[in-house]
Amino acid sequence: MPEWLVLTLAMLAACAVVVVITLVRHRTAPEDEDPSETPDVIEYMTMWIGVVYAIVLGLAIAGVWEARSVAQDHVQAEAQALHEISERVRVYPDDVRDRIRDDVNAYVGHVVSTEWQAMADDGHVTERGTELLAQVRADVTDYQPKSDFEAQAYQPVLDQMAAADQARNARADSAEPTMPGVVWFGLLVGGAVTIGMIFALQIRRTTRELVLAGLFSALIAFLLFLIWDFDAPYSRGVTASADPFLSLFPGIKD
Repeated sequence: MPEWLVLTLAMLAACAVVVVITLVRHRTAPEDEDPSETPDVIEYMTMWIGVVYAIVLGLAIAGVWEARSVAQDHVQAEAQALHEISERVRVYPDDVRDRIRDDVNAYVGHVVSTEWQAMADDGHVTERGTELLAQVRADVTDYQPKSDFEAQAYQPVLDQMAAADQARNARADSAEPTMPGVVWFGLLVGGAVTIGMIFALQIRRTTRELVLAGLFSALIAFLLFLIWDFDAPYSRGVTASADPFLSLFPGIKD
């Protein structure tokens, strides 16, 4: 199901629940009930519940957005390190240079064509990708420089290999959702309590109040969906992309 459709249904459902409960409550309310006589303490509690929940929502959105940005940084760092390896081995003999570049291209091709989908579907990197990167490492570390010029390039290539391996491990660690279950429990319960306070204020069945209550509940549903959408950096909505690999290795097709 498309994510935009999930969002639309969630917002409509939130509006419908509030409107239906309001109408049912209005029909079952006692005839002598006066909605204008809401105790001051309830208004005070409602205000603070809304403020606290707004802070929690803001922190959650900031957290998942930062995690998404960090995930994209890992991709950029990995792609840049592999590109540096391909460029720095130009001083090596032709057969060694071509073998390292071929293995780097094979790894990048696997990442953008196979591993990226595996991260989206399963939340982890592939064993084949690990093997291909290990082959690149073996190519780089096993070569013995034959001249001072090659020796000067050898250590920087090793450093870039370590950077690529570190970035891959970081990418693997950020492939799964970052929000703990207890935080989701708090967000959902807090949303329910916040919307429930609408009824504690004895909302009436006027068009204006129903519209405002529906929009309020739809907004909370949208914000919760936004957190869920950003929570998996490689699989939903506004995801980290493989564009750094494709831009630095133009010969690779996704």
